[in-house]
Amino acid sequence: MSGRAADQGASPAALLEAPTPPAWVEDAVRCWPELLLDHANCEKKAASSALSLMFTYPEDRALTLALSRLAREELRHFEQVLRALSVLGVPLVRQRPGRYALELRRALRSADPARKLDLLLVSALIEARSAERFALLAPRLPPPLARLYQDLGASEARHFGLYLDFARATAPEEWRERLRALAALEARLATRPDRSLRFHSGPLGGA
Repeated sequence: MSGRAADQGASPAALLEAPTPPAWVEDAVRCWPELLLDHANCEKKAASSALSLMFTYPEDRALTLALSRLAREELRHFEQVLRALSVLGVPLVRQRPGRYALELRRALRSADPARKLDLLLVSALIEARSAERFALLAPRLPPPLARLYQDLGASEARHFGLYLDFARATAPEEWRERLRALAALEARLATRPDRSLRFHSGPLGGA
């Protein structure tokens, strides 16, 4: 499913093996301050991941240039979320990281070129899930966040496409099959009940 959808240039949501559960949307709308705090952390992590790829594969000049631009954009998004936190009176506090990114990283293969492909595909999946959830949340959140999330959804969709294009170029014969495996894992992580609400968590209710 995921490989076919991506190959046809479909929307970010079509890359995903399962949609976000409605229960997660309701949890996010009810607990939006907690969600916004994690969102700020996600933007920092997205910039950090792009920079890490740049340093890991400096010989790939096209990738390095594209990710340099992407990292700057992610940091601008981080600043926008910080401003929203301030306007809405949400204090900055530490949060425990969720299991989503940790479990996806555990699935990465350890040796190149397979690891490079996995890093690109995992990044594409994370951006696709983000774009899907921005679209779900924008109509349901307070006005300062509604416009922000609408704008950010378009950016995440572009980012998903960028990572997927580089994955195709890295492994033209393998990327579809590997994407299906990683997308299945991502879907389980994004839909399974969680103890803490995070931007990429499942709905609340985990043991």
